[in-house]
Amino acid sequence: MTPKRRDILKLFSAGAAASAARSQAPRQTGAQPNILIVMADQHRAGLTRAGGFPLDTMPTLDGLAAHGVSFNRAYTTAPLCVPARISMLTGRWPHAHRVRQNSAPNAAVFRSDLFQLTRANGYHTALIGKNHTYLKPENVDVWRPYSHLDGWAPDGSPREYAEFNRWMGHLNHGTAEAATPFPAEVQFPYRIASNSIDFIKEAGDRPFALWMSFAEPHNPYQVSKPYFDMFPADAIPARGAGPEAFRTKGFKWQWLQGLEERTYPGYRDRWRRTRANYLGMLRLIDDQVARVIRQLEASGKAQNTIVLYLADHGDYFCDYGLERKGAGLPEVLTRIPMVWSGWNIRPAKPDAFVSTADVLPTLCEAIGAELPPGAQGRSLWPMLQGKPYPRAEFETIYSEVGFGGMDYGPNDNIPDNWGRGRVAPDTIPTYDELNPVTQSGSLKMVRRDDWKLTFDMMGNGELYNIARDPYELRNLYGRKESLEIQHRLMADLLRWTIRTQDDLPVAAYRPKWASRNWYADYR
Repeated sequence: MTPKRRDILKLFSAGAAASAARSQAPRQTGAQPNILIVMADQHRAGLTRAGGFPLDTMPTLDGLAAHGVSFNRAYTTAPLCVPARISMLTGRWPHAHRVRQNSAPNAAVFRSDLFQLTRANGYHTALIGKNHTYLKPENVDVWRPYSHLDGWAPDGSPREYAEFNRWMGHLNHGTAEAATPFPAEVQFPYRIASNSIDFIKEAGDRPFALWMSFAEPHNPYQVSKPYFDMFPADAIPARGAGPEAFRTKGFKWQWLQGLEERTYPGYRDRWRRTRANYLGMLRLIDDQVARVIRQLEASGKAQNTIVLYLADHGDYFCDYGLERKGAGLPEVLTRIPMVWSGWNIRPAKPDAFVSTADVLPTLCEAIGAELPPGAQGRSLWPMLQGKPYPRAEFETIYSEVGFGGMDYGPNDNIPDNWGRGRVAPDTIPTYDELNPVTQSGSLKMVRRDDWKLTFDMMGNGELYNIARDPYELRNLYGRKESLEIQHRLMADLLRWTIRTQDDLPVAAYRPKWASRNWYADYR
């Protein structure tokens, strides 16, 4: 890490308050902390040096983790964008908020969400970046939308913005074989960070709640120089599981691989380039996070800001010979980075299973807002402060996927390419990996210690020891030597399924709710 980066990250160490007190920068008044949520789309866990990856992809994030709380066992509620993002905003699992596919954000069911609560508590609010939820411009004070293929541009913006949008549309979610022919300042992450810096300045002394939401490193896998060259393709580490591995994973995985091959013939041979671009995108994001932190420092707001970095879900990252996401609940899709730092947060690396659904309850407790009815996640706030918490509450975690109904199988009449195809004559093809085949049926998972169990609506189970089999290739379900842990995990899964049953609407008779949603306190 460079000295400049280390200086920035000192603000999030134990001595941050004393250091800030000597600063001549203006300071935010009042007791309420600011909230900065940084989300990266499709950022798989374990791809930074602090996470054990051999390349130094995100030194800023690793620095925040060193001076904050980094969860090595953080999981998404569902490995697709809209359900996971709505879970973060509402503290509810997808089967409770009723959105289990990306095409149905407006069907969300909840009582109050993050922005309603922060606005009611006097916060200046903003969504800058990718939305992909039910949120509308009127739900926040500042609205700067970006997607994967186009971004917000005010009147008078550089002509390159529109040209970059057209180039991204032509790339159409594919992998760029050459460096993006635009400077990094035109890329969406840079512009999102710039918009966020402007918002922080404009907030003045008001407490702010900012969701800075990067659309990267989600496909299209592309990045400008110098990031394109930072992680040379020929130096990319080998895959943990090659294309031969998907054959053990069942029909959905095999069908997804066939879909990718039909859309991008020979795509599996460019996996090093895809990975290199992905890692370059992570470094681009990391540099933008550093820019925003520098603004917090300059404005005297760093010591009074809760910073949360997380992802909505992971990416195959070319393991199994697959790109993007789609089939199943593997660790590469469900486990996410989650780092908390800043105001009143003490450095720690707790061995706890946590979820995107825990974000809302945690922030409610941090700012003194009442947890809304229907929220199912658990507050992590005492844990973040280094205070006692019931370890039994965080011994397991639960995730889910599936549109419902029955699974598609090899004997069904399935369209040849269930995707978007070409959108213009000169545009490369693409496909929809979150289609009714890969997302058919319903699948649930639970994690405990080194073990993972998945179970579907037909009673099919899978059991893996993640420590010995991280890519989930040796199914131990039903084996005599594994029955004891299998039965325990089945009970855990049943308990989570019952626990996350929706208790809305609340009418004449109010249920008894656990403080902080810590059920372990009542055992």
